Amino acid sequence: MDFDDQLRRYFGTHDLTTIAPTTLEAGIDRMRIDFGMEKDKSRKFALWTLMYMFGAAPDLDIAFDNEADRNTARDFMDMMAKAGGD
Repeated sequence: MDFDDQLRRYFGTHDLTTIAPTTLEAGIDRMRIDFGMEKDKSRKFALWTLMYMFGAAPDLDIAFDNEADRNTARDFMDMMAKAGGD
């Protein structure tokens, strides 16, 4: 999954600065639907990371069935916090 492709798919642009609030909300809703329907583990994780970056990711115990996937998500969250200076 390419980040720019996902932005185009859900928000109609690859430029985050041009996404209107209503477009953002609609794109996040589509991501939630796709996330719930996704069966491929890697694609599901990639979609969760995108939702996380938009502040819309479901809680880990809801998003992932097993502890290994939840730990991977926690690692991603830690990495993002460090990158953001938190």
